[in-house]
Amino acid sequence: MVIQIEPNPNCKGVGLFSFEELGEARPVKAIKMDIKGREELFDVTGVNEGGAFTPAHAQKVADSGSGFGFLIYGGAWGIRLKPASSSEPWNLSSSAQKGEPYLVYASEEDIMFANPEE
Repeated sequence: MVIQIEPNPNCKGVGLFSFEELGEARPVKAIKMDIKGREELFDVTGVNEGGAFTPAHAQKVADSGSGFGFLIYGGAWGIRLKPASSSEPWNLSSSAQKGEPYLVYASEEDIMFANPEE
């Protein structure tokens, strides 16, 4: 899998990154993040060109440091995060939301899958 995100209204761009896929991609609805020493739950979505929102996914990939990790990725414009407690709709202009090109997690413990039974 190859990830390359051009600079866009959601996030800063990143160069070309290649990941060796070790499993099937699964839709993700939320992830846990450490914010100032506290674990918080964030909803996550993908962002396509033009600002259209699309499901985010997690995929097990090879990671040279720890053997494997879980790549959280979205659309051509990366992923977007907002506190799970927020009822605000997805919005690229919101200062309460944050865009990222992608994230890599060491474990799937902090990933809330859209279809947990899979």
